[in-house]
Formats: sequence, C-alpha cells, structure tokens
Amino acid sequence: MSLALVFAIAGLVGFGVHLITARSLSRIVLGFALLGHAAVLALLASGGPAGDPPLADRATSAEMANPLPQALALTAIVISFGLTLFLLALARRQHELTGDDLVEDDLEDRAVSALADAEAAETP
Repeated sequence: MSLALVFAIAGLVGFGVHLITARSLSRIVLGFALLGHAAVLALLASGGPAGDPPLADRATSAEMANPLPQALALTAIVISFGLTLFLLALARRQHELTGDDLVEDDLEDRAVSALADAEAAETP
C-alpha cells in the first residue's frame, strides 16, 4: 500500500469525522459520504497487488487476485448509498418541519445530564 493512499484514507476519515460532529445535517451527510469513500479505499488497498481474475482453472491461487476485498467494497458502497439516502430524507423532513437543517438539542439528554451532574456533586 502506498503512503499517498494511507494519507488519503486518513484525510478522508479525519475530515469526515469533523463534519459528522457538526450540528448541520447537510454537513453530517457529507461526513458520512466521506467516511464511506474512506472505507472503500481502505478495503481496496487491503486487497494487495493486482492479480489474475479468480476464475477456476485459469491461474494458480498465488497468481489470483483476492476477491473478498472487492466484494466487501461493493457492500460498503451499497451501505453508504443507503445511509446517505436515509440521512437526506431526515434532512428534508427536518427542513420541512423547522425551516433549517440544524440538529436541535434533545431536552431529555439535558435532563439526564443534569441528574448525573447532581448525583456526582452529592457523592464525596
């Protein structure tokens, strides 16, 4: 695996995680798309060097390309596509309901956090 490919995968993962932690749903969608592309690149890079097609009686097993990373990459593409469509549907619904794409704070999460903080302050 080349060093440039490692940096490309690391850059996609880093920027994807940065976008996922944003409050805007459009940035979250882009972040998950970048993570999906990073996963596909990582799977294809793990396949090793190119080889002959894995067809029966055409080449020895040492000369054949490993088909498993290619199959996993196709699966990752399908999962990434489905997740992107789901997040786009959520973003569209959020835009219809509120007029923007910001993720709002959850009031129940705030209540649980305040209760945990109060319990932590009581115990010595």
